[in-house]
Amino acid sequence: MAEIKITTAAFEKEVLESDIPVLLDFWAQWCGPCRMLSPIISEIADEYDGRIKVGKINVDEEPVLANMFNISAIPMVAVIKNGKMTASDVGYKSKEQIEELLRHG
Repeated sequence: MAEIKITTAAFEKEVLESDIPVLLDFWAQWCGPCRMLSPIISEIADEYDGRIKVGKINVDEEPVLANMFNISAIPMVAVIKNGKMTASDVGYKSKEQIEELLRHG
């Protein structure tokens, strides 16, 4: 499954009520490290299809969600399980680092 665009309107249904863990990628078009991370996020979405949901949140388009997560730097990835954030990290990460976050989050 490809990543899904998460909006404020769909946040509760797609993230909080998800029956599988959710990996959120907070990003912006102007952010170089975000663009470098994007192919890794896509690869994880494909490889973990059915086991995790991968959502992308554009912080410029969704300021309410950015504020909800106290985003002060991007890219930021967060793991949500059972409606609660269990792990997060800021900055460019390798695929292995994100997979480690998923395992321990």
